[in-house]
Amino acid sequence: MLSAALQSDLSAVVQGVNMMWVLTVTFLIFFMHAGFAMLEAGQVRSKNVANQLTKNLLTWSVGVIVFFLVGAAISTIVGGATGGGSYSVVGAFADLYTPEAGSPGVWVNWLFGAVFAMTAATIVSGAVAGRAKLRAYVGYTILLAAVIYPVVTGFTWGGGFLDALGFYDFAGGVIVHAMGGIAGLTAAWIIGPRVNRFNDDGSVNVIPGHSMTFAVLGTLILAFGWYGFNVGTSASPLALSESGEVVLGSFSTVGRVALVTTLGMAAGAIGAAAVATYKTGKVDTLYVANGLLAGLVGVTSVTDVIVWPGAIAIGLLAGAQLPIVFEFVEKRLKIDDVCAVFPVHGSAGVLGALAYPFAATAFWNGSASFLSLAIPQVVGVTVIAVWTFAATALVFGAFRAVGQARVSHAHELEGLDSSEHGVDTYPEFGGPDDSGARVDGGVIRSDGGVADVRPSAHRDATVSDDETEDEL
Repeated sequence: MLSAALQSDLSAVVQGVNMMWVLTVTFLIFFMHAGFAMLEAGQVRSKNVANQLTKNLLTWSVGVIVFFLVGAAISTIVGGATGGGSYSVVGAFADLYTPEAGSPGVWVNWLFGAVFAMTAATIVSGAVAGRAKLRAYVGYTILLAAVIYPVVTGFTWGGGFLDALGFYDFAGGVIVHAMGGIAGLTAAWIIGPRVNRFNDDGSVNVIPGHSMTFAVLGTLILAFGWYGFNVGTSASPLALSESGEVVLGSFSTVGRVALVTTLGMAAGAIGAAAVATYKTGKVDTLYVANGLLAGLVGVTSVTDVIVWPGAIAIGLLAGAQLPIVFEFVEKRLKIDDVCAVFPVHGSAGVLGALAYPFAATAFWNGSASFLSLAIPQVVGVTVIAVWTFAATALVFGAFRAVGQARVSHAHELEGLDSSEHGVDTYPEFGGPDDSGARVDGGVIRSDGGVADVRPSAHRDATVSDDETEDEL
């Protein structure tokens, strides 16, 4: 009797510790939104910073409510319907809204899933920065949280047909990141490029972001939160043995995930830096930052089941493809992907999933054949990519058809901070910057800056006036 009571007490302790672990890593993943906000704000022009920050705030605020009311249940329903399991439409909603008294972890598990869903949603905002209407973006976020993302998780983590086929995605390299990257690229294609991004002769104008500091700090915050993404998913801290003893969870798996995550992110930064240096002779800071993120995305889907040299190889490839894919999207496809969300999240996530058979521990120890690992990955990536593209194209295509996809030409030149929100993010530094022709005679340079073409005497007089003001 005493033994049974003691085991019951230990079970409660184990359950409590494990739920607190899940909540802790959930909060860590939520903190990634601060990283996204800084990274994206740093890569847009100063006149669009408040708009980008607002999108990040509303992604969470609107999306998480929709995911609770609709999306989580849709995922359960799709998983049961496509995976051959039993499911109840009414029960899928009721179990979340009013869980049984003996199910204390229902809302904890929901929140853990919600932060993944919101990560997928916020990726899109970086691709359409600087010209998308806020109502169009929020409208898409609602549909993504309610249907588009839940269908993907239903096919996979929800026990759907891709899960039955053997498609493997540990922490969302494809389900979250590639899905968000493909959605962002599709949205950017449909909305069209920013004003003056491309010239009539097909040449490209670089429009640099306003703060490299913000972009790099945002990158490091994201990398920090990524440990919650990967390591937090890997195992519960405690378990009960058959004899009723409290034992540690699978910390060999946790250690592998932590190592692979770290090696992947480091290799991604190196790969991007190497290719950027080869192409331009310069180590581009933004490529290094985004390469670090691409390396993380690359290993996220397979981080618990690959050998550590594979983590370095996948990270290097994910980082190396970044400058190449970005240039292809920009110069060949003529798509204005402002924050490089497709090469960072889309193609890097796809690469990691498809590279899984080459680096899998199961392949190297002989317990699985190459084809048995490769075929489900190819099918899974294809299904998720086609569904994401089609659903996103339908939504943004509908917004464009009714003239609600992007702001007016005048509002874009003025800046979305002013036209959409009535604010100026940096009022002490003067008004928002413009784009294109300037009343003072300057013209936009190919690097996105402004060249002063006024007569030298006028420039000298201006400098003299500024110096006089400084002296006073």
